[in-house]
Amino acid sequence: MNFNTPLLQLPGIGYTYAKRLERLNLFTLEDLIYHFPFRYDDFSNTTSALQAKIGESVTLQGEIWTIQNIYTRSRKIITKAVFNDGTSPIELTWFNSSWLTKQIQTGDRLQVSGKISKYKNKLSIIAPHWEKLDAEQKQLPTRQVGTQIHTGRLVPIYPETYGVSSKWLRTKIAQLLPQVLDEIRDPLPNPIRGEMLPLAPALQQIHFPKNWEQTEKARNRLGFDELFFVSLATQKTRLEWSKIPLVKPLKINPDKLNQFIKKLPFKLTRAQQKVLQEITVDFKKDQPMNRLIQGEVGSGKTVVAAAAIYLVHLNNLKTLFMTPTEILAFQHFETLKNLLEPYGITVGIYTGSRKQLSRSAGDGEKGVPTRSRRSEAIEDARRDIEPAGPAQVIVGTHALLSQKLPTDNIGLVVIDEQQRFGVEQRTLLRKRAKIPHFLTMTATPIPRTVALTLYGDLDMSIIDELPVGRQQVKTYVVPEKKRLDSYKFIAKKVAEGDQVYIITPLIEPSETLTTVKAARVEFEKLQKVFPRLKLDLLHGRMKGADKDTITKNFRSGKTDILVSTSVVEVGMDNPNATIIVIEGAERFGLAQLHQLRGRVGRGTKESYCLLYTSNASSDDTRRLKYLETTFDGLKLANLDLKIRGSGEIFGTAQSGRFEFKIATFSNITLLEKTRQEAQDLLSKDPTLDKYPLLKAKLQDIASGVMPD
Repeated sequence: MNFNTPLLQLPGIGYTYAKRLERLNLFTLEDLIYHFPFRYDDFSNTTSALQAKIGESVTLQGEIWTIQNIYTRSRKIITKAVFNDGTSPIELTWFNSSWLTKQIQTGDRLQVSGKISKYKNKLSIIAPHWEKLDAEQKQLPTRQVGTQIHTGRLVPIYPETYGVSSKWLRTKIAQLLPQVLDEIRDPLPNPIRGEMLPLAPALQQIHFPKNWEQTEKARNRLGFDELFFVSLATQKTRLEWSKIPLVKPLKINPDKLNQFIKKLPFKLTRAQQKVLQEITVDFKKDQPMNRLIQGEVGSGKTVVAAAAIYLVHLNNLKTLFMTPTEILAFQHFETLKNLLEPYGITVGIYTGSRKQLSRSAGDGEKGVPTRSRRSEAIEDARRDIEPAGPAQVIVGTHALLSQKLPTDNIGLVVIDEQQRFGVEQRTLLRKRAKIPHFLTMTATPIPRTVALTLYGDLDMSIIDELPVGRQQVKTYVVPEKKRLDSYKFIAKKVAEGDQVYIITPLIEPSETLTTVKAARVEFEKLQKVFPRLKLDLLHGRMKGADKDTITKNFRSGKTDILVSTSVVEVGMDNPNATIIVIEGAERFGLAQLHQLRGRVGRGTKESYCLLYTSNASSDDTRRLKYLETTFDGLKLANLDLKIRGSGEIFGTAQSGRFEFKIATFSNITLLEKTRQEAQDLLSKDPTLDKYPLLKAKLQDIASGVMPD
């Protein structure tokens, strides 16, 4: 057994649990060991029933006097037990756990943990944690805690999935971790580690700490590792990029560039002009450009990219433009055709469902190709990307990584929403295009200190102003009692010709998140609420062709209300949409809510964002209220960084480049320390040959692509 052993091969797991664990992205023993608790239940207060206070979380040791299942009139099963710790009997109650009567018998000696309450003058614990005491522990005094892992201590609570509970995870980790602790080799050199915990004790203490001090020390060490490896990886990439063979500088024709800008249907903002100037300076160098443009939704990043594409075209070079979703790919396809085709620059499309290239605006509906045979598609791709072919710009998704798509004569690679791609995907595209100029874009507002860590390998440009005329979206946190009024408001606005987004956090209902709305269920319900309106459903699991049709119908006005998940966060541009309703808004970060809000207010009509929460918590409501008065994405990102940590900026996979399980960007001191340590190390040993463990660790950094 070692860290690389597949979970399927581990004792006591088997095929069924291995498949369930895959839903948590756990495949090997290392994955399981690095599946860290997100909180702890503090059951370290061991006392007696007589001394316990009402509302207090306690741990008791005692004997089961009676246990039985009770069937209610509503066919629910309640398991009740009378437990006595030697000072007073206590009633234990579990719901829908009839199997407990087979595991717990009268006379068993248990250790139980939970919150003391009083019901009908009887002491009670609802849904207590429990575990049996072994023969030796039966002799322990009531207040002494044995070696339990589910009670009587800080009890770790893990991210779960259906069929895999925290109790199951605790049990398995407690069994397996001791068997591999001696194998763990610490990759951090002693001078860098300093007084931090070595890796093996840190892993032991993050799962089973004896006190809160141990959890903090473990989190500090493991969080340092994650941030340090990010800094090391990005700075090493920057170092390697600087050693790339020199390229021929591009010739910049300022007159033609000015003509291109003047003929745009709008005036560039000063921020757009500044970023375009930075790009042209890069083009004039003999070092390939490697630049990130950060700008809010609607700030005009695509127009700047189009100007860069035009300059590349003037040098007889082509462009690949990669997006994370087909929705976004077709959006950019149409935008770039409108901006570039007047200059004789043909734009093609190459995605998972449409491996064809369009030759003219009239070839298929809205420029989308109509032929479908794969052989013709590949032949079109091969012919169109030849230097003499008509398609100078190819817009696509991950399909652009296909070896069947030739990439000769490419001078520029543009990647939109680059944080949704992994390092490997971007590196592969860069290599396939023979290291051209590289331009990446993101609408995710990233605080500067975070950006220096995550994107230390890139030069950064910021578009920090919106085009003239872009209106603020009126935003309201709506109490549940006002829901019917909001439905009337929606019906009124649709009758006036407007369109509406309704966003839910989930696609399907969750057994654990019972109050969180799901798109499928909400779609069926809203069809009854708005029987005379045309509703459609959109989510990331749909086939590309279906998503295509649905988005086109919405943009063309055939659909009144689009019920969707956050898949519309990027790429959906419909100036006629004036209302976005976001259900379960507390489950999104402020920065992500701001991006979703950016789906409306894109036309001349007054627009609205209505936020609903499935949690009545005052903290959640207070956090969401910031959106009513704050319209600066970077300010909102900083607020979420302080309030909820980095996960709320970047989602489950944090940045899309590196998956953080425990690190937080809110610890600015640690961020700066890890970045400095990485710089110092690379200055002494750029190849990391003296540190083979660190070198190997960098190769193992997760870099998967985030789903639609």
